[in-house]
Order: sequence, then C-alpha cells, then structure tokens
Amino acid sequence: MSKLHFTTKHANEATVQRNWYVVDGTNQTVGRMCARIAAILRGKNKVYYTPHVDCGDFVIVTNADKVVFSGNKLDDKIYINFSGYPGGKKEETARNLQRRRPEAILERAVKGMLPKNRLGRKMYKKFFVYAGSAHPHAAQQPKALTF
Repeated sequence: MSKLHFTTKHANEATVQRNWYVVDGTNQTVGRMCARIAAILRGKNKVYYTPHVDCGDFVIVTNADKVVFSGNKLDDKIYINFSGYPGGKKEETARNLQRRRPEAILERAVKGMLPKNRLGRKMYKKFFVYAGSAHPHAAQQPKALTF
C-alpha cells in the first residue's frame, strides 16, 4: 500500500487575489456587520486562509450614518478617549458620536476585531467607511456584499 503525501498550501503576497466589496450600512446592526467585515478583511472567507499572511479583501461601507444598535446601546454605550494627561478623559454616548462622526463607530468596532499587531494594521488599511451613499472607489468595480 502506497502512502499519500499531501502538502499544505500557504498563501503569500504573490498568490493572494484581492477583491473589492461594498456594504450598505442602512439598518444593519453594528456588531454583527462589523464581525463579518473583520472576517473578510482577515481573509477568513477564502479557501487558502493563512493566519500569518494578509489575504483579506478590500471593504467599503456606505451609509454609515444609518447603522443601528440593538437594545438601548444608542444611549447606554459610552465611547471613551484618553489623552494620557490628567483630566484628559473624554466620554461620549453612541448617539452623540453617531450624530457627530458616524464613521468612527464602525472604524472603532472593526479595528477592535482585528489582530493587534503589524498584520492587523495592514488589514485595517483595506477598510473604507463613508457616511453617505457616495464613495470614490467606483474604478475598482466593487461587488455588493449583503448579510
């Protein structure tokens, strides 16, 4: 009986194929949508996913100002920024942040779901968020992604 020998194929920068996706954030729950986006940025939707290689795709989110929170999170969730100086702690509710900078909610959520290292920073650069329905990436011909 002969022994079969299989080798695992690892992805690298030369073999990775990157696609562009556009997501409409209208009436999407923030956490659920961001978890799926983070998986696509990491490349977990691909057959040749390799943890130590950035094999993810580009993701564009439009209508970030129309995302929704489940439960009472719009008033209860607090975003905290600390400058590092005494008295430099600023707190803001999700409702206020959504009114002021709607892109920041999705950016913070997705960034928190990616690895905290050089690879995660590289993955995060492939993520684009826009408050309105227009985006400047039409030349890349992004495919619509629905959840």
